Amino acid sequence: MNRFYFNIDNMRDNTIIIEGKDVNHIKNVLRMKEGERIICCDGCCNDYYCAISGIASDHVAAQIEKKVKSAGEPDNRLYLFQALPKLDKMDLIIQKAVELGVYEIIPVITKRCVVKIMDKNKQDKKLARWRLIAESAAKQCGRGIIPDIKPPMTFLEAAEYAKTLEYNLFPYENAKGMEYSKKCIKEASDKSSVGIFIGPEGGYEDEEAELAGKRDFKVISLGNRILRTETAGMAVLSILMFHMSEHL
Repeated sequence: MNRFYFNIDNMRDNTIIIEGKDVNHIKNVLRMKEGERIICCDGCCNDYYCAISGIASDHVAAQIEKKVKSAGEPDNRLYLFQALPKLDKMDLIIQKAVELGVYEIIPVITKRCVVKIMDKNKQDKKLARWRLIAESAAKQCGRGIIPDIKPPMTFLEAAEYAKTLEYNLFPYENAKGMEYSKKCIKEASDKSSVGIFIGPEGGYEDEEAELAGKRDFKVISLGNRILRTETAGMAVLSILMFHMSEHL
């Protein structure tokens, strides 16, 4: 069943009004008709099973048949602090991270980042594109929210932002000891909010890793193989989601 997100202010009595780009998608791409069924999500973990009751030029009306809690939303909030990669790798990272249950993605500018978004117009365009990718991925995998993509931060800004989280993981290629890493992963799976810091193609500078340790981030190893930046975050998210599923 096709899934669409709507503004909670557009729910009136037992009817949901869908506006914006989804109207064209419903009318001209999917060619849906009145009576066909869709799922409308309010972005707050509530799904509404509906039947289309009206199609106009600027909106689609849907009659609510039942309301359920979104099944695709994890209880734990995972925050991916992703160092900006080269080319269009960020597009793939966002798509897969959303599929794996991330709550929020924070692009980070570290010392070894090749890409450095400075121009405001360019940054706004990138951010708009990334948020569309997040929305599309959320629709595809049945998320109860659309994970937010924050504007790029410096490493220091990101470390400060992460102070508000209950637990932070910092995979680092020079970290040793898989037993400690396993212990940290297990601890993280019990926390309500977890930050995951992923470095750029060239890795973190030693001073960045030292700062992470001083902030009580858990500096861990992901094994003997050095993973690409677009692989490392997905590996950690997958491991965490697997462990978190044990508590369901």
